[in-house]
Amino acid sequence: MEHLVDLATHFIDRAGYGALFVLMTLGNIGIPVGTEVVMPIAGAFVAKGHLSSVWLVGLVGTLGEVVGAGILYTIGFFGGRPFVARWGKYVGLSMKKLDVAHGFYERYGKKTVFICRFIPIIRGIASLPAGISQMQKRYFFTYTAAGSAIFCFGLALLGQSLGSQIHDVLPMIRYIGYAILGLAVVAVIGYFVYRRSVRARSGAA
Repeated sequence: MEHLVDLATHFIDRAGYGALFVLMTLGNIGIPVGTEVVMPIAGAFVAKGHLSSVWLVGLVGTLGEVVGAGILYTIGFFGGRPFVARWGKYVGLSMKKLDVAHGFYERYGKKTVFICRFIPIIRGIASLPAGISQMQKRYFFTYTAAGSAIFCFGLALLGQSLGSQIHDVLPMIRYIGYAILGLAVVAVIGYFVYRRSVRARSGAA
């Protein structure tokens, strides 16, 4: 964690908005750069005067996310299951995980894209099964952009408000992210249980 923070801090400090764009793009093609850490760091740089605008930070971060997600979506769209079978292990995506994600996308499509924008780890690979499922592009990019904007602008503003204290609370931000992941999993399981119970009652009626 500390090494990641130091690397992101140095890169953004040296290359500014270009570094931010690259990091956010990489984080959305399966490379674990910790996008939930990068955005608060960039926001803190605004407070320190190293970057000019928190709104520009949010915009660049969002663009990087959409570009990275679009790349992974395109790979999934044209590469399909053979791509996952050969290369999925490098981004933590097995065929079993793909089957689960595919079924979820088929059933809940548009909602899934938006929700995954807020779940650490999953958000970095979520675009691949969306592409393999051949979700309609207009829905994919609209919901990806909307979720990414909330994520990026929110964390950028948080980082700006924390300023020089950012390094003290970054571990907490990551723990909060894992907590969100756990709550999301519980919510999904609860939703499936609820749907199954409703269907069972309907069938019995």
